[in-house]
Amino acid sequence: MSIIVPPGHSHLPSRRESRRDDGRASGTSDAGDAIGGYPWTPDRGDGTYRNPILFADYSDPDVVRVGDDFFLTASSFNCTPGLPILHSRDLVNWKIVNHAIRQVPDARYERVQHGCGVWAPSIRHHDGRFWIFFPTPDEGIYVTTADDPRERWSEPRMVVAGNGLIDPCPLWDDDGKAYLVFAYAHSRSGLKHQLRVCPMASDASRLLGDGQVVFRDEARHPTMEGPKFHKRDGWYYILAPAGGVATGWQVALRSRQVYGPYEPRIVLERGATSVNGPHQGALIDSPDGREWWFVHFQEMLPYGRIVHLQPATWRDGWPMIGIDQDGNGIGEPVAQHRKPMNSAGPPPCVPQSSDEFDSPQLGLQWQWHANHKPAWYSLDARPGWLRLNAQPLPAPDRSLPEYPALLLQKFPAMRFATETRVELHADSLAVRAGLAVVGLSCASLSTRREGQLQQVVLQINGENVAAADVSLGAVTLRIHVSDGGACRFEFTETGSVAQAIGDTFKATEGKWIGAKIGVFCASDSDVATDAHADFDYVRLSRAD
Repeated sequence: MSIIVPPGHSHLPSRRESRRDDGRASGTSDAGDAIGGYPWTPDRGDGTYRNPILFADYSDPDVVRVGDDFFLTASSFNCTPGLPILHSRDLVNWKIVNHAIRQVPDARYERVQHGCGVWAPSIRHHDGRFWIFFPTPDEGIYVTTADDPRERWSEPRMVVAGNGLIDPCPLWDDDGKAYLVFAYAHSRSGLKHQLRVCPMASDASRLLGDGQVVFRDEARHPTMEGPKFHKRDGWYYILAPAGGVATGWQVALRSRQVYGPYEPRIVLERGATSVNGPHQGALIDSPDGREWWFVHFQEMLPYGRIVHLQPATWRDGWPMIGIDQDGNGIGEPVAQHRKPMNSAGPPPCVPQSSDEFDSPQLGLQWQWHANHKPAWYSLDARPGWLRLNAQPLPAPDRSLPEYPALLLQKFPAMRFATETRVELHADSLAVRAGLAVVGLSCASLSTRREGQLQQVVLQINGENVAAADVSLGAVTLRIHVSDGGACRFEFTETGSVAQAIGDTFKATEGKWIGAKIGVFCASDSDVATDAHADFDYVRLSRAD
């Protein structure tokens, strides 16, 4: 079916210290990383928390509560596996438990597609199942389901094809009827300020009609997107961010009828705080129904869209998010607050980051830069090490940001350090392996070898800027990230001391995504090679 568009719009811990008591690597455990060395911890240990609750790029977060459990998902764009699933019992302490999709559902994502892929999803629980609706703005809107979010999700199924359809969210009404609200991507449709509601089959197999545009106010609320559908006390609510990612505000729309008319009210704005663009996220209640909370993101350039938690209250049938500092009924973000449900909660945890590669599977923190292939890596070839097999950098530019076989994870804090120990098996200077920071710009600290020559090389945007000869064998590489994404590089030969190399590099965000950090093994040649690199570990920690 087609969707109607109006005319004219057409010091790092030792290996022993970094492991859990049960012997599993902290990076691959369901419990998340140990708190002691982690760069950012929101739980203050006294019954309060500080924002952000996730100092990482979980863009466009949505949350569902089922019983005492909260599950969060977020946009993943071109990275795979996609649609991360995080779990919490208190909305403050989160761990990664799964991904809902293994690959982006189109063959073109075998190549890096910056800014494309999986945009803002919604997660819901209905009829005994978990549902995630997500768009890929060049293809359409998909749905995937699971009985248990920690287990395998169904293969994505297209609900409606269409260019520029984004940010879908379902509502199953009291009478059994189902609806889908979504927005439009200006880059594809020429629209950026409309929300449409369509009738939908209750099994989400298809839309049942074109529905109606239910809100449009270009003058007061430009760039209206990311809608979330709710029903409470006989009112239909659509919560949607307006005004753009970096500078916008959160709007609540309310109506007695599913198709409107909807009355708007601003319910969260920056005010006198430093939290720019506080919007787009999830309104959730506590298990006892007495408390309400709002999870949203804040754009922080190289760090991506980090996640905050705000208290919420209801006043005269409207949600008010954050703290009403001015008495005008519009909330402002909090920097810290008591934890939800007045609970001591579970032991503090944070999302996984470090990985000792002692598990049969990669840690859930890792994502490839495009749809991935099993031949790219092995955890069996050298037990306790990750082996990356060299793949050719895409011709003609041989640009690292275009390399699908990058194995990366999110920046975890404003300041942190990343370390790995790598041993390269190659006999050509065309093959490099090491650490990389990748966004719109990129930097890599890697090792290469030919015969009895081995070097550590720093590249900035594909250009060699510094190099040092090292002895043959494994080398330790480190990147220190400080405020604003400033990166410093150093390496250590076996039996030697750390040496700095090169100048500071300023990390930058990617297309709709934060900068990422991780490991790679790549060749500047298309000639087939059996070159590979073995990584003993990757450890993320507090910066010195």
